[in-house]
Amino acid sequence: METTNQKEIDPGRIMQIGMGFWASKILLTAVSMGLFTLLAKGGLSGEEIRAKLGLHKRSLYDFLDALVALGFLQRTGLKATSVYTNAADTDLFLDKNKPSYIGGIMEMANHRLYPFWNNLEEGLKTGKPQSEIKSSDKPFFEEIYADKNKLQEFVKAMSGAQMGNFIAFSKAFDFSRYKTLCDIGGAGGALSAHVAMNNHHMTCISFDLPPVGPVAEENIQQMGLSSRVSVKSGDMFKDDFPKADVITMGNILHDWGTAEKKILMKKAYDALPEGGAFVVIENIIDDDRRQNAFGLMMSLNMLIETTDGYDFSKADFDVLAKEVGFKNTSLMPLTGPSSAAIAIK
Repeated sequence: METTNQKEIDPGRIMQIGMGFWASKILLTAVSMGLFTLLAKGGLSGEEIRAKLGLHKRSLYDFLDALVALGFLQRTGLKATSVYTNAADTDLFLDKNKPSYIGGIMEMANHRLYPFWNNLEEGLKTGKPQSEIKSSDKPFFEEIYADKNKLQEFVKAMSGAQMGNFIAFSKAFDFSRYKTLCDIGGAGGALSAHVAMNNHHMTCISFDLPPVGPVAEENIQQMGLSSRVSVKSGDMFKDDFPKADVITMGNILHDWGTAEKKILMKKAYDALPEGGAFVVIENIIDDDRRQNAFGLMMSLNMLIETTDGYDFSKADFDVLAKEVGFKNTSLMPLTGPSSAAIAIK
């Protein structure tokens, strides 16, 4: 006989999460096909979308209306009389022609990460990465950067993953006492660009491995920021960091194990003047490890992608910052699950 508590227990959450890959793949496919970029130009009927994207008639409206039900599209009419438009967030963040486009991470998730995550169980049992380096002797970034297409996709993904946070940080952080910034592992130069755009007294450097340089230079030139944002190439472990008042890292520390994290933080400390700021923009896990599910899942993604990488809490960051020599730390919430962990020299 069922108790009252058993009757009140609902399997809905289990089903929603367990079958969540359905919704994920629907969105990733729409991004990959450029649906939201297409609709950014104006509303289209289902038949017009079908013709422009080369879709089959079967399941056309199931696909489009699922995106409506999930909140990514808006619609008037029904089936043959339907006209579809972007929702406000997809129009802003998933139109490739807008500088706010974050779809790069979605494209990489669709092409790379989605199949790798099928091997999560193996990764949990072996502690070994399940990405390209699973069967390669090359380090992760060397493997990715050796392929021009993967390099471009990865750079776009890194910019897309943090674009909203870079914009938020560039506006919320108090740059009044600083004049220069160096973004370590700057990828396509997005963080430096947004800091320069929103703080006209700042000059910035985007620092990354040589293969990334041309991509960053092209992006910065297209944004008209070449006079205040420069690109420098080097290896963050082998070369000294450029001197700057502010040193930033966006989704960099989580790529590495504890020893490497400490090395990078010490190099940042050495490149800063007294009073300088070291800023880490990541999905900082809450200290009690109960709330930031995305940060915890990102840490599992580091298991999939890297040899030793993991995401961390503010408390974890504080321990390393103190060991390196920083005087005090703080946490600045940004967008969604992301924050800026700040250490002052």
